[in-house]
Amino acid sequence: MGKLIIISNRVPLPDKHGNVPAGGLAVALQAALEEKGGLWMGWSGKVISDNLQQPHLNIQKHDNIEYALLDLASTDVDEYYAGFANRMLWPLCHYRLDLIDYERKDMAGYFRVNRLFAEQLQSLIQPDDIIWVHDYHLIPLAAELRRLGVKNRIGFFLHIPWPSADIVFTLPVHETIMRGLVSYDLIGFQTDYDLENFTGCISRENIAIPLGENRFKTGSHEFKTGKFGIGIETDKFTDTAQRSEKSALVRRMRESMTGRDLIIGVDRLDYSKGITNRIEAFEHFVQNNPEYKSKVTFLQVTPKSRSEVPEYAEMQSMVAEHAGRVNGALASVDWTPIRYITRSLNRNILAGLYRHAKVGLVTPLRDGMNLVAKEYVAAQDKNDPGVLVLSRFAGASRELDGALLVNPYDKESVSQAIRHALNMPLNERQYRYSSMIKHLHENDINHWCANYLDELRCA
Repeated sequence: MGKLIIISNRVPLPDKHGNVPAGGLAVALQAALEEKGGLWMGWSGKVISDNLQQPHLNIQKHDNIEYALLDLASTDVDEYYAGFANRMLWPLCHYRLDLIDYERKDMAGYFRVNRLFAEQLQSLIQPDDIIWVHDYHLIPLAAELRRLGVKNRIGFFLHIPWPSADIVFTLPVHETIMRGLVSYDLIGFQTDYDLENFTGCISRENIAIPLGENRFKTGSHEFKTGKFGIGIETDKFTDTAQRSEKSALVRRMRESMTGRDLIIGVDRLDYSKGITNRIEAFEHFVQNNPEYKSKVTFLQVTPKSRSEVPEYAEMQSMVAEHAGRVNGALASVDWTPIRYITRSLNRNILAGLYRHAKVGLVTPLRDGMNLVAKEYVAAQDKNDPGVLVLSRFAGASRELDGALLVNPYDKESVSQAIRHALNMPLNERQYRYSSMIKHLHENDINHWCANYLDELRCA
């Protein structure tokens, strides 16, 4: 049997001790690669001058895995990554048509870089290898590989939502994108809703003929679709949260919260996360429940991201202004309602903060899955668990049936859910937690990885 080849936009290189960056996805994929040997290819993160010669792969080997890193020219990064991927596909898939910035040159750059990936990868592929492509940056990659004569099994997994047909069809090159997807042998989505949306798209455009049981045919090529909700390292994260009690920072946080309940939100800075909506909902909660003044603190952790995309720089200022306005209006000499942090926190620290928080406030406007919701549940003390308040527009809402589901656009409903969570009796909290933690144990990151690869091998 051949090796596994994984292609993603970025590659999480192991450190000098062989440890991969924290995060379940990197750990699970590395484990899958190590099983029989494999290759992980992607952009190195380095930007080279447009005037240099054609980029080439820098291949590094760590144990049983080869890492193939490709430097990209500045024009390629601007058009492929910051342009079409993150100013066209990302807002489209998150239902933000008002933020789409379509430029033909960015579209051309997106397909050009995917073609470059295919050309660089072609010579590294053996006939029995299995190829697994990840996320929206690389949708056309299978089609490019097929043009080069690659006949291997190729799978694709979309980590973000797939929108309804009417949204997809606003994309000027939607048919090309769709035909790129159906060039794969297995197309995986986070939820049944995403899968239904995709099936609706190919049906309305007559791109493929259904064969039954999520199988389709386009021309002479048959492919499968499936739902594969991504999980986390449940046992490891629970253990990390338990051990975090010894962390000096977590201990200081607990001490500073004496007599107050902690509500926590953790998100990368992105307009899809609904952070300003969440701040307004918390403000509404305090204003309409004055007995909670000085008795709750909302900690929002929001590391910066994609600073090269203008919308993100503007959003950083907007979130800070919202938090500042609420604190200015509601704070007292000895109480700051919102603690707002814009830097990344160590995963061990986050696990400890989750465990201490009485409410996990996870209210994205749209999200493929949202692993913060799963991490919050996994971090809880089973004897005294907190309550997850979760957006019904996050993929995790299709799995975590013990959460309080809310409409993130409705600050009244979020406010009421916060109150419900803070007042929920212990037996109900334990019941809700037990249902969710059982699901997380049965559907962890390793199960997700193995399940997808088993399907791909049979596709």
